[in-house]
Amino acid sequence: MVVKTRKQNVKDQPPQPNVDDRSPLVSPGTGKSRRAGKGTPFNSLLHNKNGLFPGFSFIRSKLGLTPSAFVKLGITLVLAALAGYLHWYHLSRLFENDRHFSHLSGLEKEMAFRTEMGLYYSYFKTIIEAPTFLNGLYLVMNDRLTEYPLVINTLKRFNLYPEVVLASWYRIYTAIMEFFGLPTKMCWSINRGEGMAAVDGCEGMGDPAYFYVTFVFLLNGLMMSLFFIYGTYLSGSRLGGMVTVLCFFFNHGESTRVMWTPPLRESFSYPFLVLQMLLLTHILRTRNPSRKAMWALAISNLCFMLPWQFAQFVLLTQVASLFASYILGYISPTKMQSLLVTHMITLAVCFVLMFGNSMLLTSFYASSLVSIWGIIALRDKFAGAFKPGLITWVMQGLVWVVSTVILKFMLSAIFGASDDAHISSLIKSKFTSYKDFDTMMYTCAAEFDFMEIETPLRYIKTLLLPINMLVVAVIAGRTIQDVVRFLREGEKYSVKPEDDDDDDEHPEMLAKGELVYHSLQLIAFAVLAMLIMRLKLFLTPHMCIMASLICSKQLFGWIGEKFKLHVMVFGILSIMAMQGAANLQAQWGIMGEFSNLPQEQLLDWIRDNTRPHAVFAGAMPTMASVKLSAGRPIVNHPHYEDAGLRERTKLVYAMYSRKSAEVVKRNLMQMEVDYFVLEDSWCTRRSRPGCSMPEIWDVEDPQNTGKVPLCTLMSRDSRPHFATVFHNNVYKVLKVPKAAKELR
Repeated sequence: MVVKTRKQNVKDQPPQPNVDDRSPLVSPGTGKSRRAGKGTPFNSLLHNKNGLFPGFSFIRSKLGLTPSAFVKLGITLVLAALAGYLHWYHLSRLFENDRHFSHLSGLEKEMAFRTEMGLYYSYFKTIIEAPTFLNGLYLVMNDRLTEYPLVINTLKRFNLYPEVVLASWYRIYTAIMEFFGLPTKMCWSINRGEGMAAVDGCEGMGDPAYFYVTFVFLLNGLMMSLFFIYGTYLSGSRLGGMVTVLCFFFNHGESTRVMWTPPLRESFSYPFLVLQMLLLTHILRTRNPSRKAMWALAISNLCFMLPWQFAQFVLLTQVASLFASYILGYISPTKMQSLLVTHMITLAVCFVLMFGNSMLLTSFYASSLVSIWGIIALRDKFAGAFKPGLITWVMQGLVWVVSTVILKFMLSAIFGASDDAHISSLIKSKFTSYKDFDTMMYTCAAEFDFMEIETPLRYIKTLLLPINMLVVAVIAGRTIQDVVRFLREGEKYSVKPEDDDDDDEHPEMLAKGELVYHSLQLIAFAVLAMLIMRLKLFLTPHMCIMASLICSKQLFGWIGEKFKLHVMVFGILSIMAMQGAANLQAQWGIMGEFSNLPQEQLLDWIRDNTRPHAVFAGAMPTMASVKLSAGRPIVNHPHYEDAGLRERTKLVYAMYSRKSAEVVKRNLMQMEVDYFVLEDSWCTRRSRPGCSMPEIWDVEDPQNTGKVPLCTLMSRDSRPHFATVFHNNVYKVLKVPKAAKELR
């Protein structure tokens, strides 16, 4: 896997690492220009200080690029921008086609943000509707509506920095446009048909919901530009970047769901993971990465962690993959320690910005960083205790696993944190018959089930899986050769220290390091996706990145000259396009128009007939809408990551158990609930046998098994325990009797 570099014609030039000249993005800045770029009119303009583009010459000199390298960089960036624009347009059209979003009323747009989406968007709405930005920030940091009667800092609990940033931008934008007297939106009256009142629909950046989703789609358009650059850099070919982008589009439904769920945390967070992994690739490829590169990695890491509570689990797989690469000798101790320090600094900053969220410090990710640091610090003792080779590798792996688990539970005990206990229970339920209320709330949802068999079949139809298997097989084959050679030759065949100036000692090990890491990361993502189907949103994009390596001369140079390799790649893309085009046409064929008249009636009734401080309880998705659109206090919500919130939800959901009405009423009275929103569908529907709410409660409450569910009894007649004050064909609002008020 040694990569050949082009010789330079400048005398006394310091030797360049063999692995740094593989990409059209990075070319040496000294030496004569390459023949392909010599003598062209464009290059002569770049050289000419008085030419048409004097600014280009200045930029080129600052970047230290030859004219031909500068032209190639420009072409790459233009293609990346085109890929980003196409993805932004694709997402916007799919979202508009599915909901006809631009023609919805303000209330309908808010209702379109279901479950967690509505909860997150409600904080954006709070900040933009507050008298000042600082007042809005105070309201979300001292929130009295989300978990009544508690006052919580939602910035600490819900990873709301995206909403804070977008709300500040919205306020600045509208203030500037108002100052200059420029219109920001266009509105019209929409007749919705017989029996429904006309509403006003607005389109334009002055509409809050329109502004919000536009920036989400712009960010994810930029993500596609990063994918093109990533694929180009990893494979050393712009054709590799094109393969990555086309694979993503051909498998779009398996790669992202941002077009259906814009406000979810992954919509803001994942693009920064792409940037972070691109920077990590550069660091692994470079023998002595600069401080700027490490700081850039830290910042991208922070931007990935801040918007999403799940980021720590993804970074755990990254650290584990890097540690495995280190154990095998593909990453030197110095570089591994630098990466660990960067992760630790990021984690500490995130902990501060999240106001001391204990889940960060009590995570397996945090414990893993400390464990690996200790193992590397004690590497000499490992070498002294065990003969270098397989036993040392196994012992390092075992020490890492055991010490990480012990440290995690010690920190959890010290901080008294149990917010992530449901994650351990969820994983336990995957391998055993263990069940409880919380795990079944997850496992009964299709997205948290095991990966369905149709998913790998869809990968096969677009050739994504076969290509990845081929790429990983080639990398694995060469890695096995390295391992066997190391076991035979011992320490003579290993990664040399980074402070060694001799570049001739096995530089191919450094070249392979990034490929070994990416293969291990792919395996980690595959395991996560098989256990929890929702996590294929990490697996599929990474498979698209790995597919770019079919264009890599480093891996497939044995095929022959460049022309033969390109012919093979275009042949594969042609076969891919057959199913890929069908997948895209199926997406483009999705046409709909959002409408939820029963919920609209419910929200209108709440706003018109209840006090502003009336407290509501009910199904988590509906409660998010009640808070967002009616502005009423709620006692439970869809963000299920907090231990206290899980207990509250369990008390509320007792309405769908077989418990007595007296017990449920007492629970609601203790939480100071005024109204309960009952939904018949939650009483009867089930995604599969054993997954209706009464059946889930049978696991938790076996003594009442066989009784008629309370929700069924309340649907027939809520008296004498509750009074029905509103109902339609979906919702029934039960009022807690006034007698309950006297107990407060």
